[in-house]
Amino acid sequence: MGRAWSATARSIWTGVIAIVMMVGVPVGLFTATADHTVHYHQLQRGTADRIRNRRVNERTGKHVASKDIVKAYEAADGEYIIVEPDELDEIAPGRSQTIDISDFVDLADIEPAYFDRTYYVGPRGKEYTKVYELLRAALAESDTVGIATFVMRGKQYLTALRAEDKVLVLQTLHWADEAPRGWRRSLDDCATHVHRCLRFPCRSPTNAVLVWVT
Repeated sequence: MGRAWSATARSIWTGVIAIVMMVGVPVGLFTATADHTVHYHQLQRGTADRIRNRRVNERTGKHVASKDIVKAYEAADGEYIIVEPDELDEIAPGRSQTIDISDFVDLADIEPAYFDRTYYVGPRGKEYTKVYELLRAALAESDTVGIATFVMRGKQYLTALRAEDKVLVLQTLHWADEAPRGWRRSLDDCATHVHRCLRFPCRSPTNAVLVWVT
């Protein structure tokens, strides 16, 4: 990483790193990248008049109010199943309080193409620095990453927790069913030694991380 996270930065998520047979590590999640994309407005040529998008009925061409718009899943050609907002709320995962580490793999076993967004992970208070550093050092010395899941903003993420110099880094990963079949391999095949180092029992997540098959 080119820069370190700032202890004064505002965390976008707070919770605990949960590992079997180890005291939970209270942490905060911080963005590691910044979006510098230039955003433009659309104007009518020769004027300063903004262009606005309107939601219209595809068949009638008439404007549709937001309160009359619903989400639907296309079950067959031209056949839709309406999903009401309260139904979406029921099936959406709630905000988790933990980053649940379920396994450990060698960093080299994860194909870089499957890494997504990057976040810095910092201890949520000076009193947690020692246990935080214990985990960071163990991952650094074993050159392994912890495979974990957590929920943020109503979405469940598969992630890799790894050690950088003086800081932990969390990177979101694509799920196994988002990759070509020839590039999938179960974590069951990944031999790791961090378990022996930290005396953790081996467990495989139900949705394996994507690793390169040579």
